[in-house]
Amino acid sequence: MIELPVIPVTETQRKPDWLRVKLPVGKEYRHVRSLVDEHKLHTICESGNCPNMGECWGAGTATFMILGNICTRSCSFCAVATGRPLAVDMDEPNRVAQSVKLMQVKHCVITSVDRDDLKDGGSTIWAETINTIRRESPETTLETLIPDFKGQWDNLDRVLAVRPEVVSHNLETVRRLTREVRIQAKYDRSLECLRRISEAGLRTKSGIMLGLGETEEDVIEAMQDLYDVGVHILTLGQYLQPTKAHHPVLDWISPAQFDKYKQIGLDMGFKYVESGPLVRSSYHAEKHLFDMQ
Repeated sequence: MIELPVIPVTETQRKPDWLRVKLPVGKEYRHVRSLVDEHKLHTICESGNCPNMGECWGAGTATFMILGNICTRSCSFCAVATGRPLAVDMDEPNRVAQSVKLMQVKHCVITSVDRDDLKDGGSTIWAETINTIRRESPETTLETLIPDFKGQWDNLDRVLAVRPEVVSHNLETVRRLTREVRIQAKYDRSLECLRRISEAGLRTKSGIMLGLGETEEDVIEAMQDLYDVGVHILTLGQYLQPTKAHHPVLDWISPAQFDKYKQIGLDMGFKYVESGPLVRSSYHAEKHLFDMQ
C-alpha cells in the first residue's frame, strides 16, 4: 500500500489552499436564499456555515436540525451548545414541514441534538417530523442523521418504522480516539446502531472526520468495521476546529489521501464513498438514493 503524505498542523500554519470554498452562485441557490431570508427559515446549512451550502441548495438539498439547539452531550469536536435542553416543541414537525414545502426541497436531510434527557430520546418527534414532511411534500425524499438513542433500541425502531429513504448515524472518529472525541458515545454502540439500520433493509450511511490524530491504519480499520455492519454509504471529510476550546486540528489531510481512502472504500464494497477535504455528512446526499438489492 503506497503511503501518501499527511501534513502536520502548526499553530502558525494557515489552512491549505484546497480548503478554499467558491462563493455560492446560481439561479436555484438564489431562489432558496430569498425564501430563507423572506420567511426567516432555519437550516443547519446556514447556521453551521457549511462550505457546500451553495452546491447543495442548488441541487435542491437542505438540512434541518430538530429537538432544539442544546445537546445533552459534550463532544470535543462539536460547536452545538451543551446543557439542559428546553422542553420539546410539539409543533416543530409542522414548522419544519412548512419550511421544506416553501423551499421546495427535493431531498431533505434532518438531524438533531442528542436528547438523552427524554425517555424516548426524541424519537417520537423524529417520526412525526418525517410523516409530516411526507404529507406536506410527498415528492421530497428524506435522509435522517440520527443519534444512537443511548442503545435504547425501541426508540431507534420508532424512527426506522417510518422508513426514511436513507438513515445515517455518524461514527465520527476511529476506535482509538472515540473516548477523547465523543465523550458520552461508544464506538461499538454506534456500530450496533448501524447494524440494526442495515438489517431493517434501509439505506445505511455513516461518516468519519479526519485530522484528529488518527493514523491511516485507524481509518481503514474503522472503514472495515462500518462495512462489516452493513453500511452502504460512507463520507470522509476534514475536521475543522470550531473554536479554540474544541479539539485541535492535528493534521491537514491531503486531497490525494482522501482519494486513496475513496478507492479503498470502493474496493471494500461500499456503494458510495464521498471523500474529500470539504465533504460533510449531507454532501451529495441526493445522489445516494440507489436501489437496494
